[in-house]
Amino acid sequence: MHLNEYTEYDGLGLAQLVRRKEVTPGELVRTALAAIERVNPRINAVIGTLEEEARATLEQGVPEGPFTGVPFLIKDAVLHAANIPCELGSRLAVGAVMPHDSELMARYREAGLVPIGRTNTPEMAFNVTTEPLLRGPTRNPWNPEHSVGGSSGGAAAAVLAGIVPLAHANDGGGSIRIPASFCGLFGLKPTRGRTPIGPDAADGLNGLGIEHVVSRSVRDSAAMLDATLGPDVGEPYQIQAPERPYLSELERPPGTLRIAFSRTLAAGVPVSPECIAAVENAAMLCLELGHEVVEASPQYDPAKLDEANVAIWSSNLAVWVEGLAAATGRSPEETLEATVWATARHGRALKATELQRALLELNQISRSVGRFFTRHDVLLTPTVAVPPFKLGVMDANARMTAEEWVKRIFTACPFTALFNATGQPAMSVPLYWSAGLPIGVQFAGRWGDEATLFRLAAQLERARPWASRRPLIHAAA
Repeated sequence: MHLNEYTEYDGLGLAQLVRRKEVTPGELVRTALAAIERVNPRINAVIGTLEEEARATLEQGVPEGPFTGVPFLIKDAVLHAANIPCELGSRLAVGAVMPHDSELMARYREAGLVPIGRTNTPEMAFNVTTEPLLRGPTRNPWNPEHSVGGSSGGAAAAVLAGIVPLAHANDGGGSIRIPASFCGLFGLKPTRGRTPIGPDAADGLNGLGIEHVVSRSVRDSAAMLDATLGPDVGEPYQIQAPERPYLSELERPPGTLRIAFSRTLAAGVPVSPECIAAVENAAMLCLELGHEVVEASPQYDPAKLDEANVAIWSSNLAVWVEGLAAATGRSPEETLEATVWATARHGRALKATELQRALLELNQISRSVGRFFTRHDVLLTPTVAVPPFKLGVMDANARMTAEEWVKRIFTACPFTALFNATGQPAMSVPLYWSAGLPIGVQFAGRWGDEATLFRLAAQLERARPWASRRPLIHAAA
């Protein structure tokens, strides 16, 4: 299969070709590996290929599923595959492996996906750009001088460049939605508990983290959530199953939604004119599509949210670092980037009561924001406060405290973390470009209501298609 043809299809489209026997899974894997060889030297999205593992999967026979035979990439953080390195972008964790698949990895395999590589991530997934010292920066295929966002930046760059149609990603403060915005992709963060994170963790970041994908098409995201949703054994969060498959929701009209929009939320940080223009443009589009659009935003204290994020991220980092140091025998002080080490040290010094206060604060924020969604179906905001910035702007090796680093992260990207705190579903949709770079807009929905977001996303995709846009660096170029 030629790269030009391969990159015309989304994941479901490629799987359909396999079912029709117009192409084999082996041909798709070889084409995807050729795409890596062609574009990865210029963007550094894939940090390691899994050719032997892919060959073994093909020889055993790929399971029948919605994505049978489709090449897939694994983010190098949280999710793990048996005996495959999961290094979290960190020199501390080089060579770290788990002897078994995580539950979500097993479900990806059951869906018919063929993992072919691992994607770059900032150290410990703790940045809004992907520039770890371990593997170097991932470059934006629209303009290689610019960032792809983080922390699922390698995944987003690989999808944008045509290596795979969708890739694993996760989101503990915006790590699906920010790279989707920077790269012009679709990125949905599901509701807390919608996808499994076990068996080796009870939850991600005390409930902030959630696993899913970045994709070119809305339908790939919907079908993947259908394939992977639901708790695994012993899951701490039990969430009501959807009424019908998410893929089928895309054919249902969203009806007239009451959509609130806000240019700034309550974040209290400057928002660039381009990002304000993006949200205003999206609001006008929603109005043209027949929705009721009003300017309104939920009330919460962004300073309290930042404080809670510092406590939760730093305490979790401290535990991760301690475990990795014990497993690898390496010194955290000698191997970690400066901001990660500062944040882990802060976490070591925290009292249990301080973490509990942070969780109580998130509960109060969730209650307040939840009341807002009793009056509105969807909230529209910018995804980020700035267009894709140049590489080097968010230096994780800078000397600063945990509080200073978290404030810097959420000054650039102040809109996404709120919905990690509340656990609500939220998506970044690529509806706007400025100076040749994409600027996504965020739509958040009620707890457990991915269905409304998918119906709206499908309507927006039909009204303003984005899949045909090709970046400067692309496998088919």
